[in-house]
Formats: sequence, C-alpha cells, structure tokens
Amino acid sequence: MLSSKSNELLANTIWNFAFYTHIILGGVALFIGWLQFNSKLRIQNLSIHRTIGKIYVICVLPSSLAGIGIGFFATGGFVAATGFICLGIIWFTTTLIAYLKIISGHMEQHRRLMIYSYAACFAAVTLRIWLPLLIMIFGDFIIAYSIAAWLCWIPNMLIATLIAKRLINT
Repeated sequence: MLSSKSNELLANTIWNFAFYTHIILGGVALFIGWLQFNSKLRIQNLSIHRTIGKIYVICVLPSSLAGIGIGFFATGGFVAATGFICLGIIWFTTTLIAYLKIISGHMEQHRRLMIYSYAACFAAVTLRIWLPLLIMIFGDFIIAYSIAAWLCWIPNMLIATLIAKRLINT
C-alpha cells in the first residue's frame, strides 16, 4: 500500500509519525484486545482485565486519531478517504465512550461498546482479507481499495450488532 503513496508524502515527517503511530499502537490493540472477551480471564482475574483494558484504550485513542489523519491521504481519493475517516471516528468514539461508561459504573453499556470498538479494530484484518479478493474481482487496486475502505468495517459492525443484541437477550 505504501508503494501507492507519493515520494513527497512518504518524506513528510508528520505523515510518517501518524502512520507509524497508527500501525504500531493499532497492532498492539489488535493483539491484546481479543483477550478482553475471555470471560474466564475477566472473572478470575479482574485486575489483569483492567490492565489490558487500559493498555488497549491508551493504544486505540492515539492510533484512531492518527488513522483519521492519514485517512485524508488514502489512495483512492474521496471514497476511500471517507471510509477510513469514518472508521477512525467510530473506533475512537466507541472506545472513549466505553471507557467513560466503565469508570462511571455502567458495565453492560461498556461491554457492548467494546464489542463495537474491537470490531473497528479488527478492520485491520478484514481489510487484508477483502483487498486481495477485490483486486482479483476488479483487476484494479484503486477500485478494490476504495471498496475495501468500507467493506473492512461495515460487516464487522453488523456482526458486532448481532453479538451485542445477543448479550442484551441473555
């Protein structure tokens, strides 16, 4: 994906800082976030759950903001940029509100919002699944990337909605 960027953008210190902030902290969040859904860990060792949760939030907030920033320079123009910027806003917002809900004692709202937060985080994986498939289908990187910018997170949010609704009904 970096090969599609201009040399001028790749030489920009602010863009590079945002890009590496996004991928490094986002990678940490992706790596540790799934642990938070292990009810056995949460029940048996709440302090580990809280510590991992704090690390997740500390990683997501700057990573999502950096993602919003680099989203403005997405290959594919307005369509791709809008998809990635929306994803960044959703990731930031769901995570921040989930954090505020847990510190104010609203555990169920926190749990539901964290499902959406991790679904947004997991878009990093689904992007890498969709993109090669879409390139094979359309034979064009720009078209595939513009579609993947939306397809990497919208189905994730739909699945998160189903999971969150199941939590409400149990």
